[in-house]
Formats: sequence, structure tokens, C-alpha cells
Amino acid sequence: MTKIALLGAGGKMGVRLATNLQRTHFEVAPIEVSAEGRERLKAATGLDCVAEQPALADADVVVMAVPDRLIGPIAHEIIGDLKPGAAIIMLDAAAPHAGELPARADVTYFVTHPCHPPIFNDEVADARTDFFGGVKAKQHIVYALMQGPEEHVALCEEVARAIYHPVMRAHRVTVEHMAILEPALSETIGATLALALREATDEAVRRGVPRQAAEDFMLGHLNIELAIAFGAFPEGKFSDGALHAIDQARPLIFREGWLERVFAPDAVLTSVKAICHPTEPV
Repeated sequence: MTKIALLGAGGKMGVRLATNLQRTHFEVAPIEVSAEGRERLKAATGLDCVAEQPALADADVVVMAVPDRLIGPIAHEIIGDLKPGAAIIMLDAAAPHAGELPARADVTYFVTHPCHPPIFNDEVADARTDFFGGVKAKQHIVYALMQGPEEHVALCEEVARAIYHPVMRAHRVTVEHMAILEPALSETIGATLALALREATDEAVRRGVPRQAAEDFMLGHLNIELAIAFGAFPEGKFSDGALHAIDQARPLIFREGWLERVFAPDAVLTSVKAICHPTEPV
């Protein structure tokens, strides 16, 4: 039986993962340093945490459900406790891409991240409000084998599918690709534009539009606009008026060359280093 040590099992993400791992055939050893986290895990799953060093020494797979800024320090702290051939699974590409991991050739480094449930989906009932995923709503995931033998991919993907269950597509990419996807695509651009849309809606409200009307109008239009932009509604087209508004708005809202600046390799590397060391100048 594959033995999984779950680091950070009592955190918000750790509890999510522990809950999903309980449904699998894996033998799970939850590890949590804080008393509050251990109590949270016990209340949510009934699982008791175990001693760290013996669990790590016996683990086939170590899942690091810890903040990005702690992945490097913790990895350096535990690396000597792992047996040869063990796999470390990380949930974000920031620390791996930033060069935060210790050098050890006989362990596998595997990175995986959820795509979260897609906007255009077939969910019903409670699954429709599982926006994060990993509980009821289906989602896609991405993963990368940073180092280690190719035969470890199948096992690590199985673990990734288990912790993010229910999973549809699993996309294999590189660690560099994952850093492009997050933070550059999903956060630097996606989250920033999402907040800009909210700020614009608030401005419409400030100018007298009733809030519910403004939110219903914006969210409804985003649904069809995203469907057109991403090809989910092939027969749909932007009207001549919308195309004119887009042409007028682009130079007003976006600086020329913004995509190149965000996705430049140095910019992505700077971003992940800042995530790992938020209080240090980069």
C-alpha cells in the first residue's frame, strides 16, 4: 500500500486534501505542527496526526499542503528524513520555479495545481456553488514532473487526481508552464481583471445604477462575452457596437506591450520569488 505523509494536514488546504484522501486506498499519515490545526483536522475528518519524522521516513509520497513561502524552508528541513525514491508533491509552482528546493537526486519532485471548476459546466444542485472544486464540482488539473523517473508520473498523477477529486482532464506541462499559468495568467492577469470588473460595477452603482441591476447586468454579459471570446458559443458574435467599444477601450485601459511585460520569463521569475519571499526586495 502506498504511504502518503500529508504535511500541513490541519490547514485549510490540508483538511480538504485529507478529506479526499480518506476515500482512497492510500495509507495516509497526517502531520500538523499546530494544536489548532490538529483539532481542526480531527473535527473535520476524525483523523489523528502522527509524529513527523517516522511518518516521513516511511513515506512513499510526501504531499506539502503548506504556504508557498514555507515550501523551500520545510523541504530543506525534511529532505534528509526521506527514503531514496520518495516523491514530494507540491501544490504550486512558485517555490520550485524560484529555485527554492534542496538538491537531492534520488527523490522525485512533482508539482500539481487545480484549474478549479470551469465557468461553463454541467453542474447541478450543490455542486454549482463549489467554486473552488475538490468537494462536489468537477475540475481539470495540471501537473509537472520536475525531477525523478518517468515511472513515478502515474503514481503522482493518481495522488493528484485523488486530492483534487473529482477530476476531469489532467494536463501534463512543465514547471515553467505552471508558473506562466499561475501567477502570470490566472493571478497577475485574471485576478487583476476580475477585481477591475468588480470596481467598474461599483462605479456604475456610485453613479446611480441600483446595485442588483448592475451586478445582474455585468455577470450576465460576462457569461455570453466569455463564451464568445473562448469559443464556447461558436455561433455568437460581438455586435458592431461592441466591437467599436472594444477598439476604443483597448488603448484607454491597456498599455501597449502589457502582455509581453507580464509573460516575460524574468517577470514571471520575479513574481514567483516575491511570492516565496514576500517581505524581501526582489
